[in-house]
Amino acid sequence: MMRLAAPRPGYAAVSRWFLAAALAGLLVADLHVTTLHPFADLARLLDGLVRPDFVSVEGWSVVYTVAFAVLGVGLGAGTGLLLAIPFARSRTVRLTCAGLRAVHELFWALLLMQVFGLSAATGVLAIALPYAGICAKVYAEIIEEADLAALRVLPAGTGAVSAFLYARLPEVAGRLRDYTLYRLECGLRSSLVLGFIGLPTMGFYLESAFRQGRYAEAGALLLVFYGLIGTRRLWIRGWTVPLLLVAAPLALPPAIGHAAVGPSLARFLGHDIVPAPLRGAVLADPETWVRLWAWLRPILMDQILPGTIQTLILAQIALAATALGALLLFPLTARRFAGPLGRPLGRVLLVVVRSTPEYMLAYCALQLLGPSMLPAILALALHNAGIVAYLMGRHADALPYRADAPTGLNLYAYETVPRLYGQFLAYLLYRWELILRESAIFGILGVTTLGFYVDAAISELRLDVAVVLIAATAGVTVAVDALSRGLRRSLRIDTLPTRLSGPPPVAGAPEGA
Repeated sequence: MMRLAAPRPGYAAVSRWFLAAALAGLLVADLHVTTLHPFADLARLLDGLVRPDFVSVEGWSVVYTVAFAVLGVGLGAGTGLLLAIPFARSRTVRLTCAGLRAVHELFWALLLMQVFGLSAATGVLAIALPYAGICAKVYAEIIEEADLAALRVLPAGTGAVSAFLYARLPEVAGRLRDYTLYRLECGLRSSLVLGFIGLPTMGFYLESAFRQGRYAEAGALLLVFYGLIGTRRLWIRGWTVPLLLVAAPLALPPAIGHAAVGPSLARFLGHDIVPAPLRGAVLADPETWVRLWAWLRPILMDQILPGTIQTLILAQIALAATALGALLLFPLTARRFAGPLGRPLGRVLLVVVRSTPEYMLAYCALQLLGPSMLPAILALALHNAGIVAYLMGRHADALPYRADAPTGLNLYAYETVPRLYGQFLAYLLYRWELILRESAIFGILGVTTLGFYVDAAISELRLDVAVVLIAATAGVTVAVDALSRGLRRSLRIDTLPTRLSGPPPVAGAPEGA
């Protein structure tokens, strides 16, 4: 009997599903504004940006921010390159990388602080660990996409390492360099955010300035950070990279409360993160597992389940808001819509938005609007809409339009958006996992996502509970990533580019090429 294949969902169906899920989330989300004068606080913040107090900026915080980023990204990218070689052939490597990148840098930092204290090792490793997983995946994709012609002319019996170094690496070196430079920009954002948990980067002084109402200092710190991001291509060059790698370890801050790493690591692995019922217990005793379930059940029901629901609600609303924001903003960077004068301004605006870490945006919005889901939604939507809109503008510039193409709204609605919609969905589905990852961490700011329970467990030194919650967060993130990849395959958009550092589309090339 002939089996009937299930129909594949189309662009419209998937869009409706995600929109319906976001609307359902809005019905139960906490979106209250609890501050008395949000617009007055916003006016003070804008005044601080207009009249920044650069003299008050702590110069070493800028140095530490760059040093953490350079070393964290350097270590993560180097490890990622090594893992990328066996990535396609080894399921163990792929699962390891998925676990590394599924845990946010702040979660890694909170765990590493239990071993290394507030030291340079905590900051560097908190960036390096997830970036190793991210870089391994992306580098493996770049290597797999490379031209294999050079491999075919190698002598018989050439080893795998030699074949990679002499035949594949020269082909992909430029794209690996471009992605690593973009990842350094992300590392600067991560380094800044680590200041919110006590490391002496710019984020530490930014939080202090906000808490004390020193908006001129906060504005100066933000502008200096944007300057770092905006001038990255000037101070990160081939000849400066070795200098930065040598200078960064020398510029790292001293440890605060020097931890005895050996004993701390032994205690952390052998006691702190071991579930309480298993410490010193006899594993062969059935009562041990009864006690373990009695310990685990309330964590599952009272923390993981409600935290996961809130994380998914926040991520889904933010994803829909990202989609709407990207559709509204991408014409600002497209030549046919913004024109020669408006396009550079639009690009600057979107670069600023995408360069601001979501956590920092959420923190600022929290000061203006009060504790609820609304600051987190706004932060995620602004940051990710800036990224997607910037990329969509590049694709729009590469579209070949007819000589008699319409203009204005008709050009947007009937010529541009329909032709870019597959690429638009590819970007959104790719960002879905990243939005969920950030949604979980916003619990540290008081939103009752999974991060809220992680932060509470670490504050109470219940590290065994914290590790279970972080593992649950990673599991949800990996599941969403798998669902995202499945949807991209089903929509036949899995081959479309999704990397921010990818080459711009070629004008006149067939769509999806």
